[in-house]
Amino acid sequence: MRTSVGQTPILWPLLLVVTGALLLLDNFLLIEIDIQTIYPIVLIWIGLQLLWRGDIAPSWQAQTFGVTRGNVTEGQLEISSGEIDVKIRPSRNPERLIEGQYTARSRPSLKVRNRRAVLKMQRGTTWLFSLADWQIELARDLTWTLLASTHLGQLDIDMRGLQVERAYVASGIGDIRLICSDCRAGEVVARSNLGDVRLAIPDGIPAIIRVEAGPLCRIIRHSKRYLEQPDLAIVTQEYDPDSPAITVKVSATFGNIHLISVPSLSKGERRVTVGGREKAAHY
Repeated sequence: MRTSVGQTPILWPLLLVVTGALLLLDNFLLIEIDIQTIYPIVLIWIGLQLLWRGDIAPSWQAQTFGVTRGNVTEGQLEISSGEIDVKIRPSRNPERLIEGQYTARSRPSLKVRNRRAVLKMQRGTTWLFSLADWQIELARDLTWTLLASTHLGQLDIDMRGLQVERAYVASGIGDIRLICSDCRAGEVVARSNLGDVRLAIPDGIPAIIRVEAGPLCRIIRHSKRYLEQPDLAIVTQEYDPDSPAITVKVSATFGNIHLISVPSLSKGERRVTVGGREKAAHY
């Protein structure tokens, strides 16, 4: 597993130099300064540090990491990020199983058995004051199972180009932005207690969506591709009951459910699962 810490921010060293110079001049009676007047400056500096780097201190910043794929043919990623925002994308590096940005001084847990890799990224095992987002890129050409949850944060997941067999995404307080796979007819579950769910099905991909909306939840269709069935299920216009399709179950208690269309990034033959077996299909 490869890890490297990003460039050290300049804000904190600059603050220390300026503060030290002021205190030194005050000691030699060259200037008169009240220490209490420095506190607002420190708070402003902390705010700038959070906006710029996403962390309170340089030693708690994020770091990049990468895991070599090896002979792995199947992967499972389990994420419990607490209050941290998470972004997942397909990787451009065919030699990597997973890579991206993670909490400094921490590493994802990795176990491999029978060519199946199980990776775990848990907020409880990372440094408490590290607030940088987690950015993850996954290998494209193996089957994935995704389990991602956050208590107070956003989940931004783009599965286009990924072979996702099953994805379970949940947020306590925070929005979910989810783009389904355009390579595999898998199962997707998205739940949010307090926050919007923005679900996107790539163009040309058949899908059936079953919605559980709370009393203060609205379903907003941003495309005419989404058609309501007599059983209240929502399907894309490409949906055929006799053909493979993505199955989605989405629910929100306080917040809206947005159904969106996005371009498909994959072309040609795709692998789909029918009756537990894979076969080629052209969507």
